[in-house]
Amino acid sequence: MNNLSEFLKQKRKENQLTQEEFAERAGVALTVVRKIEQGKENLNMEKVNQVLKMFGHVLAPVDQNDISQT
Repeated sequence: MNNLSEFLKQKRKENQLTQEEFAERAGVALTVVRKIEQGKENLNMEKVNQVLKMFGHVLAPVDQNDISQT
């Protein structure tokens, strides 16, 4: 799976939206969309999920034990 920045940019372009249009529809500031697409690390999880919900996705914490058992 693509990383978050690639996923968001791809979905936004598939829907033929500018960053500004996308931010407005998602109900977040333009800087939120830009930071995600630029791959910034210090992101507000609530804002990221608000953006991802437009595509039926959310991010959630993962238990480290679950990862090591796969």
